[in-house]
Amino acid sequence: MMNMHEKNALLESICSKARILPVITIPREEDILPMCDALAAGGLRTLEITLRTEHGLTAIRRLRKERPDLCVGAGTVLDLKMLKAVEEAGAQFVVTPGCTTEMLQAGMNSAVPMLPGASSASDLMLGYGLGYRRFKLFPAEVSGGVAALKAFSAPFGELRFCPTGGVSPDNLKNYLALPNVMCVGGSWMLDPKWISAQDWESVTQACRKALAAFG
Repeated sequence: MMNMHEKNALLESICSKARILPVITIPREEDILPMCDALAAGGLRTLEITLRTEHGLTAIRRLRKERPDLCVGAGTVLDLKMLKAVEEAGAQFVVTPGCTTEMLQAGMNSAVPMLPGASSASDLMLGYGLGYRRFKLFPAEVSGGVAALKAFSAPFGELRFCPTGGVSPDNLKNYLALPNVMCVGGSWMLDPKWISAQDWESVTQACRKALAAFG
């Protein structure tokens, strides 16, 4: 099993390569493959499949089996039962919306690297004390956004973040300019109108447009 240093390094690699981490909520089982294929066609090949609907675990299992070239993580993992379920489903990384001692300790003992959510210095200190060095800032905009990340960089110089929550094409470049940001997370490329209409081409084009911000 990986130690915490190795898990932090793996998360850094996953997130830095991803650049943009789409936060995916699956409304219908039949959308799983075409939605994720549309994201991949637009250049987003590292996916956070949330457990916000009943189809989350099914999506992780199917993607790991049928799209093995994609990097598939699990998001909205709230408790130990969910953590066990996504591990068994084959998730390659785990994202939580917040920090609890119970979940952080479970992440230390898991074979799957965990990116814990944090919104305050206290959250960061809790994770830091257990060896975590990579975090999701959530909800990013509500928690101070770019200004908060700049402020965190002084006392927490080792930490790097994936800000999620309120990140959009309008503020994307502001986040990406920060040295302690390894990637950003968001769902703007999955407009509910497009998903409802199964307009996968619009999803692909939104991904390409977002990635163009990297030059």
